[in-house]
Amino acid sequence: MEDKVIFINGFTQDETVEIMRAVKAVIADPGSTAFAMGTPTNRNWVIKDLINEVRAEHEYMKKHAKPKPD
Repeated sequence: MEDKVIFINGFTQDETVEIMRAVKAVIADPGSTAFAMGTPTNRNWVIKDLINEVRAEHEYMKKHAKPKPD
């Protein structure tokens, strides 16, 4: 299976959060999907570079996430 990345561009912060929540609610393994917002920097990247960077950041965040309180 390919690494899943969703790139969101042109939405407000609140809209982006709602989009992410909606997607996570309907996919089998939401933790495996990385999300990215368009920025002035990444809008000019080659798509494979964007995917690689987003996946690397996603894996870093998963490894260094604080445990959720019960």
